[in-house]
Amino acid sequence: MPRAFLFVLDSFGIGGSSDAATFGDEGADTFGHILAGCRDGKGDREGLRSGPLDLLNMSGLGLGDAWRTATGQPFDREEMRTGFHGAAQEVSDGKDTPSGHWEIAGVPVPFKWGYFPDTVPAFPPDLTEAIIREGKLPGILGNCHASGTEIIERFGEEHIRTGKPICYTSVDSVLQIAAHEEHFGLQRLYDLCKVVRKLVDPLNIGRVIARPFLGETVETFKRTPNRKDLAVPPPEPTLCDRVVASGRRTIGIGKIGDIFAHRGISEVRKGVGNMAMLDVALGAMVDAADGDLVFANFVDFDTEYGHRRDIAGYAAALEAFDRRVPEILARLRPGDMLILTADHGNDPSWRGTDHTRERVPIIGAGPGLRSVDVGLRPTFADIGETVAEHLGLAPGRHGISFYGLIRADA
Repeated sequence: MPRAFLFVLDSFGIGGSSDAATFGDEGADTFGHILAGCRDGKGDREGLRSGPLDLLNMSGLGLGDAWRTATGQPFDREEMRTGFHGAAQEVSDGKDTPSGHWEIAGVPVPFKWGYFPDTVPAFPPDLTEAIIREGKLPGILGNCHASGTEIIERFGEEHIRTGKPICYTSVDSVLQIAAHEEHFGLQRLYDLCKVVRKLVDPLNIGRVIARPFLGETVETFKRTPNRKDLAVPPPEPTLCDRVVASGRRTIGIGKIGDIFAHRGISEVRKGVGNMAMLDVALGAMVDAADGDLVFANFVDFDTEYGHRRDIAGYAAALEAFDRRVPEILARLRPGDMLILTADHGNDPSWRGTDHTRERVPIIGAGPGLRSVDVGLRPTFADIGETVAEHLGLAPGRHGISFYGLIRADA
């Protein structure tokens, strides 16, 4: 029986979204601008990396062709293609993590998320009052749009001194709460997030995220890996649910379990950082039984480099991942299928600090699968439907499988 491995390089968009202007992102291109930045020196950093972007293994799978499909621009390198390749356009009305992942798993978001305005304060007074009252807090700090690292630097010491948690948001449908693991307490933070999850449900907010950190001063503050997302569950069964309902397993790597509200997730495995997460994913590839799905998210591309607008860091992270692609391919057995994709863009050359509306790559391989161009797919859901057909599952309501294009006997 076949197995499937669906690996999401979080935020690794490839430009070209037809509706980018609606989101203020016309011209954004995560891959293209990193590629250009590495050519003109913006991707150089002493002790980290220098020179042209080197993604030999993903290029060999067809990454350049996927970018060409997404943007219509010529790719200046020709490689021997060893995998299938294409691009996908999002139909969900958002450029956020849940929308992207749910649509990849076959369920586009059929509604509009609620958002908080980019004002100070960002939260409605009645919500702020309820958070303080229901959470039994002396008050909150922040109450604005901010990046996670910057707001901890601004308010971390005051948080330790006063016991007030740091609450903030972004252009995504999210309310994030940062608190010190020891001074405030990790379990207390999780409990507070559960309270806030219920409070923001009427506002249709997609996620409440616990953002614990350690350190005693602005110079030593550092977020820990104990992040926890409390997400709205998908509106209908996803690929993950369908796998589990068939009697097989979905092994979630990284924050996959949180994104799907732990629905349709048989097991969660985590690591700290992309390389540790990849080690965990490789272990899951060994452990996966016939018919299982391993669904992984590599979040550092987004949180550490995209949001921080760090071209050199993003480039180095891509190169580090690319060097290990042969390890991934070596663990594929006859009947297996691997797909590398993304959930949205986060162009490190773009204005602001937020996600960018982009198309995403579809590159993959498997023993006996054909090296073909699957074209521009009109929805991310085509990815999930392809995985479903590969695993022998009945078709879902959204998306069209391209499995017939890549099957060895096609």
